[in-house]
Amino acid sequence: MRPLRLLRSWAHRLLGTRFLALLRKEVEQILRDRQLVKLLLIPPTLQLLVYGFALNPDVRFLPLGVVDQSLGASSRELVAALTENQVFLGAAHPRSDRDLARLVERGSLTAGLVIPPTFRRDLAKGGPAEVQVFIDGVDANTAGIANGYIQQILRRFRPESAATPARPPPVTAAVTFLYNPGLRSSWFFVPGVMGLVLTLIASLVSAVSLVREKDTGTLEQLLMTPASAWEILLAKIAPLFVLLQVDVALALVLGRTVFGLPFRGNLPLFLLLSGLYLFVGIGIGTLLATVCRSQQQVLLTAFFVNLPLVQTSGAIAPIESMPLFFRSLSLLNPLRHYITIVRGMQLKGVGLEALWPHALALLLMAMALMAFSASRFRSQLS
Repeated sequence: MRPLRLLRSWAHRLLGTRFLALLRKEVEQILRDRQLVKLLLIPPTLQLLVYGFALNPDVRFLPLGVVDQSLGASSRELVAALTENQVFLGAAHPRSDRDLARLVERGSLTAGLVIPPTFRRDLAKGGPAEVQVFIDGVDANTAGIANGYIQQILRRFRPESAATPARPPPVTAAVTFLYNPGLRSSWFFVPGVMGLVLTLIASLVSAVSLVREKDTGTLEQLLMTPASAWEILLAKIAPLFVLLQVDVALALVLGRTVFGLPFRGNLPLFLLLSGLYLFVGIGIGTLLATVCRSQQQVLLTAFFVNLPLVQTSGAIAPIESMPLFFRSLSLLNPLRHYITIVRGMQLKGVGLEALWPHALALLLMAMALMAFSASRFRSQLS
C-alpha cells in the first residue's frame, strides 16, 4: 500500500495549486512570446527541407573529358555508356592526353578518359581492352565515388559493335535492396536531420528561456516561492514539450509529403520515444542554463556541446566509417540512439523488441540529466 500512497501524494502535489499556477504562467508567457513560437516552428521546417535536399552523397553531372584515339563505334559506345546516366557529362574533347591532364589539373574537369588506338582491335579479339582514366582527387569523397562509377560501368560494358562478344563474368549476383529499394539518399539523411533539428531546438530554446529569466530577475523571484525546484522545472518544460512534439509531427508530415519517406512503425510508440528524447534535449538545455550566466554564454556553450553530438551520431556520416574510439564514444551520445530509433521505425517498421536498448539508454540519460539539473537549479545564483 505504501507505493500507492506515494503515488497519490505525488499526483496531489503535481496537480496542486502551486504547480497549476506555475504552468498557467508559463503557457501565458509562451503565448505572448510570438517570436518563441515562430522559433519553434519555422526554423525546424526550413532546416529539414534545406538539409534534406542539400545533404546528398550522390554525385551527378561530373565534367568528363575524352581523348578518343580509336575513333570507332566501340569507343563511342563506351563514352555513351559513361554519360547516359548523367553521372558524367561530356564537357571536353582535347586533342591529346597531355591537354586532358592539364584540364584536370586546372579543375575544369573532374575526370578524363583516354581511349587508345588499339581499343577496337582488342575488343574484336575478345581480349581485355585497356583505357586510361584521370580523376581529380582533391575532393576525396567525390573522387572515390567517381572511380566507383567508372569501374562499375566498365565492368558492365558490352559493345554491340564488337565482332566477338565479350565473355560474361563467371559469377553473377541477384541483389535486392531492403527497406530502400530506390536507394534514395534522402531516406537516410532526413531521419538524421530530424534528430539533429530536435536536438538544437530543444536544447537552445529551453536554455535561452531559463537564462532570459535570469537576466530579467524573475527567476530569482520563482526560487523564493514555496514551489520546489522540480515543480518550477516541470512547469517550464511542459509547454515546450508540447510545442516540440508538434515539431515531431510536422517533421513526419514533411518527410512523407516532400521526400516520400515512408512510416512503417507504430505511431504512438514513435511519439512516446520521441517524447523521451525531447526530455533529453530539454535536459541538456536546462543543464546549460544552470552553468551559464547569459544568453551569449548559452549559445557559445551549446555550440561546443551540440556539434560533437551531431558529428558522432550517424546523422550525416555512417558510424561504421568512424575510428573505433569514436564508435565506442558514440554509445554515450543520445542523438545516436534516437536516430537509430527513427530510422528503425520509419524505414524498417521494427518495434520495441528490437529498439529497447536504445529506448533504455534514452530513459537513463533523461533521468540523469533532469535529476542533475534539478539539483543545480536552486544553487545556480550562488
